[in-house]
Amino acid sequence: MGVTKTDLFTAEQNGFAQMGKIFSHPARIAILQHLVKANACINSDLVQELGLAQATISQHLRELKSIGIIQGTVEGASMSYCINPDKWKEIKAMFDQFFDTHPCCGAGECC
Repeated sequence: MGVTKTDLFTAEQNGFAQMGKIFSHPARIAILQHLVKANACINSDLVQELGLAQATISQHLRELKSIGIIQGTVEGASMSYCINPDKWKEIKAMFDQFFDTHPCCGAGECC
């Protein structure tokens, strides 16, 4: 098995790749879409909402929390999750900046 040589890349490139990894699983996209649609902190049963096993939901919530795109608070015996608006804007800006660097986004022509 190969070793990823992250030291060959800039901190920005590694960070961007890490953000991209978060969006690389459809379950995480479904969770984010559900939270965005709710537009509030939710503590509803995501298992019923998304049809995934509790262990799967927990794993993906942990991944999303690890980069800060969602935040959670303890409410009694359950957790309440919502989008972290500051991190959401930061990630959006990162992707916008990346995609806007290509000349086809303007009036230029491509190959």
